Amino acid sequence: MITTQRSLSGSSQSPISPSTQPFLSVSVTDPVKLGNGVQAYISYRVITKTNLPEYQGQEKIVIRRYSDFVWLRDRLSEKYKGIFIPPLPEKSAVEKFRFSAEFIEMRRQALDVFVNRIASHPELQQSEDLRTFLQEDEENMERARSQEIGIFKKKPADLMQIFKDVQSKVSDVVLGKEKPVEESNPEYEKLKHYIFELEDHLAEAQKQAFRLVKRHRELGQSLSDFGKAIKLLGACEGNSLGKAFSDLGTKSEMLSVKLEKEAHNLLMNFEEPLKDYVRAVQSIKVTMVDRANAFRQQCELAETTRLKEISLDKLMLMRSERVGEAEIEYKELKADSEEATKRFETIVRLMNEEIVRFQEQKTSDIGLAFHEFAKGQAQLANEIANAWRGLLPKLEACSSSHT
Repeated sequence: MITTQRSLSGSSQSPISPSTQPFLSVSVTDPVKLGNGVQAYISYRVITKTNLPEYQGQEKIVIRRYSDFVWLRDRLSEKYKGIFIPPLPEKSAVEKFRFSAEFIEMRRQALDVFVNRIASHPELQQSEDLRTFLQEDEENMERARSQEIGIFKKKPADLMQIFKDVQSKVSDVVLGKEKPVEESNPEYEKLKHYIFELEDHLAEAQKQAFRLVKRHRELGQSLSDFGKAIKLLGACEGNSLGKAFSDLGTKSEMLSVKLEKEAHNLLMNFEEPLKDYVRAVQSIKVTMVDRANAFRQQCELAETTRLKEISLDKLMLMRSERVGEAEIEYKELKADSEEATKRFETIVRLMNEEIVRFQEQKTSDIGLAFHEFAKGQAQLANEIANAWRGLLPKLEACSSSHT
């Protein structure tokens, strides 16, 4: 496996012994707004450093936009069934936030994490699409992006038929005409239950982290407003009490800046990683759907092959002239059925490997996020306590001189 060392924020560290050990390090940097109005978008510099022979040189810099990252995710999702494809940050639904400095930095950080998770994955890092994404110029990237794959390559008439088939299937299930074919695997049932519970708990933790960020900002703003008001009050007094009030106002404003800074740190290093893992769990659920579809297809083809074999046996007993044609159909069906079984078994094997990797990564990333949270809170509490403690002698002196 290729070495890339990651931190939670997505920044790359120097690989160990780059001359002897294969490495692939990617940085998403320098977001720039281009265009105006509804056509406006953010572009990023994507810097790749590697010693892998299949790459063009040791360093490559390309310009990419969000839709290029979407292209990469979609290509990998289509080709690597059974692997948990890293999630992308969602688009901002609110127009006025799309180009705020904070949103742009959150998006940049999440895209950096996304592409490095792919670059550090033993299977995905070998993807030709990843090499295209990291190396091709903008013109070739746009050309690649326009060559859509899978369901999106089909003609509108084909798409309508697919949607009708899906609607018909759903209706049959809802009306009880058809019982969906599902795995009866107790271990997999336990895994599904765990994933659904994990999603709920992560989403709740992320919601409360969002509230913490909001509270820090509100307290920071309140301290700033209080500082301004108390300084004006101090200016009216003009004596030692006025000086004490002025110092109190200055300290309040200084602490409001620290609270705003800590709110930003909480957002980037605590709430965002939790949100990223909510998205990661949703990616796992997509893989579960792929597994369910592969299982259903395997079962349906196995049953069709069985019926075809019975039909062929009858034709052979009857010495029908259709035996030759039926034999060819049976062989084709059997080959398709074996291929479907292999596909399903591959997805199961990959999912088993992926869940181990996911658990290890989650333990590391969430552990780091909570460590950063506790460290930031301890530092902020000390700074607040020291600031107020430093004012006590002056305020006590004022109060004692007026008693």
